[in-house]
Amino acid sequence: MEELARLAGITVRTLRFYRERKLIPPPRREGRIAWYDDHHLARLRTIAALLERGHTLNGIAELADAFEHGRDVGDLLGLGEPTEETPVRLTPEELAARFEGEVTPENLAAAMELGYLGTDGDELVHISHRLLDVSSALVREGIPLAEVLDAGKRVRDHADALAELFADLILRHAPEQDLHRLRPLARSVVEAELSLALDRRLRKGSDGGQRP
Repeated sequence: MEELARLAGITVRTLRFYRERKLIPPPRREGRIAWYDDHHLARLRTIAALLERGHTLNGIAELADAFEHGRDVGDLLGLGEPTEETPVRLTPEELAARFEGEVTPENLAAAMELGYLGTDGDELVHISHRLLDVSSALVREGIPLAEVLDAGKRVRDHADALAELFADLILRHAPEQDLHRLRPLARSVVEAELSLALDRRLRKGSDGGQRP
């Protein structure tokens, strides 16, 4: 316990308090010896980063309790039915391999706050296989993960606005149950418009911005 507290930069008293609040899982016991590992250290660092971002211990405790007691991961990550996204389970080592050198406590906290990432026991759960693949691809291209997450937050704001626009359009002329059936149309419109917008941006870059 003393070694874990030292590595996490907290006091033993604080560590005991976190254990009492069930913010970290219990240690593995061999007789009278309690063993902590890298998963406990990662959890403590994530707690510290969340606290720095303004989260309360009560909120962190509720989230940890929900995961530890088997609440549906989709619910915790904000996934409601129906959905077209597939969550991905990862070990901390697998996540680190995807984002080599970028899995910091600050980035973990940002991903959790955004709803991209959660924990389920010793595993991490990403909300979307597609978003995970895109994020790791951008990082491999040299874009810092912190900037990828910040862009994701801004994209979500625009996506929420587009979803509201589409829902308002459909609900003016059809019952609510038709929203799920017609959602592929909304996705097609957004994908086509984004493709056209990228074409315009590429043309603008190639002609030096001279074309009206």
